[in-house]
Amino acid sequence: MRLTSLQWNVIIALAALLLFLPFLGSVHLFDWDEINFAEAAREMILTGDYSRVQINFQPFWEKPPLFLWMQVVSMKIFGVNEFAARFPNAICGVATLLVLFNIGSKLYNRNFGLLWVLAYAGSLLPQFYFRSGIIDPWFNLFIFLGIYQAIIYTSSVADSRFKNLILSAIFIGLGILTKGPVALLIFGLCVVFFLLAKEGSWYIISLKHFFLFSALVLLTGFSWFIIEVLRGRGEVIQEFIEYQIRLFSEGESGHGQPFYYHFIILLFGCFPVSILFFLSFKRSESDSDEQRHFKVWMQIMFWVVLVLFSMVKTKIVHYSSLTYFPLTFLAAWVAMKVAADEIVWRTRNSFALLAIGGLVALVLTSLQFVENFKERIIALNIIKDDFAVANIMSHVEWTGYEFFTGILLFSGVIAFVFCVKWRLFEKGFYLLFLSAMLATWFASLLIVPKAEQYTQRAAIDFYESLKDKDCYVETLDFKSYAYLFYTKKHKPDNLKSLELKWLLKGEIDKPVYFVSKNTKETQILHYNPKLEVLYRKNGFVFYLRKN
Repeated sequence: MRLTSLQWNVIIALAALLLFLPFLGSVHLFDWDEINFAEAAREMILTGDYSRVQINFQPFWEKPPLFLWMQVVSMKIFGVNEFAARFPNAICGVATLLVLFNIGSKLYNRNFGLLWVLAYAGSLLPQFYFRSGIIDPWFNLFIFLGIYQAIIYTSSVADSRFKNLILSAIFIGLGILTKGPVALLIFGLCVVFFLLAKEGSWYIISLKHFFLFSALVLLTGFSWFIIEVLRGRGEVIQEFIEYQIRLFSEGESGHGQPFYYHFIILLFGCFPVSILFFLSFKRSESDSDEQRHFKVWMQIMFWVVLVLFSMVKTKIVHYSSLTYFPLTFLAAWVAMKVAADEIVWRTRNSFALLAIGGLVALVLTSLQFVENFKERIIALNIIKDDFAVANIMSHVEWTGYEFFTGILLFSGVIAFVFCVKWRLFEKGFYLLFLSAMLATWFASLLIVPKAEQYTQRAAIDFYESLKDKDCYVETLDFKSYAYLFYTKKHKPDNLKSLELKWLLKGEIDKPVYFVSKNTKETQILHYNPKLEVLYRKNGFVFYLRKN
């Protein structure tokens, strides 16, 4: 029996829930970004001020509030915890896969829509982000939907351009309200490069529509900024703008990477679709004008985002995550064309798949064995950071089954190579995407918790032990939001407690607990002899200053 479109949507939605919801709150939130946003949402609930974004009960100008509002709603339903902080992105994952299926089905057919869904869910980083508590999944979806409406608006078959214009403006506005004006910058660059690629097509956008679009974006995306100014909080907007400029012009501490950083991230982090991407430059004569039109937009979107964030001084893994939409589309397009014998799959393509897939699988398979050989690794003196060395020396219990993730991933690659030999391309791509999807899911359950134990568990345990104590907690010489969220810090009655100098040198009225990294211990104790070292664990040093 052939399934209807509605039945397919229900199946995809249920499968997505099974993919993103199980064990969503089983791992502590990661510093910085996950805990940053969750803490801002928690403080909104605690203070009852849902307009002002705060961290440590001080104005926080780095992000607008839309995603935080989603987390607030989630926390009011599920409580202030990891599951609630990540739940909005699990819902975003469901929405994203449904969007891809329906757009792909409309553009080609249901088989292509399903391929696109599997290409997205069957890539390492794209799936992983829907199990996180960072802003980017919703930010990316809003921008993609805004660009999709622009694609329809600029197409030859658009029958309701006014509606497409309005929807595009609203979605881009929501993107601005989620993460900032960079949503409009990306959209604007995509439009400009599309118009340049289509010489003589500037007339597509009338002056009337341009002003209407701008007004709607302003009304939607800058509504919060306008309200803050009207409420006398204009300094927050000024700080926000200055922060955005710093991100583009200066490398944020610990995040200054080389130009090619995001190219490497996409090559390995978006396996296996990253390998298929290299065949997407070919032209298909069987595509309609509408299909070519969509593909041109996806190519422009990919390169705009990749080059833009390669030029930005601050480079973080998820900054290039918007490329996942065009990247997976182009990979699904290649898979469809290879299966239809319109693109030739050559031996070198299989070698590339085996090489990159083998490296990724080797890393996943080898991680559990680091525990057995970590002393030998440290003895080689390859790792120069004392904090990282102490992290590795953490005692972490591995189940012994973690290697299965790498085996599962590489099995899919091997199965695909055999399918190529037997010319069963379509089945091969399904096996490839499904194996990568399951491998990523198991890695989230088996490996990510171990990574959290190595990198931050000692500090999180310390913060949680102080949750109900009448004391102050602060970090020294490293940036963190974890102590705020996991001590469940309340709005302070004594504003002096927000000053590090007072906590270290002033007449304190409560005991103060400090946390630092081991690389700063000697310096900290030299300048602060009143601090008592409680203990050291996994690269962290824990101090007490008594009142």
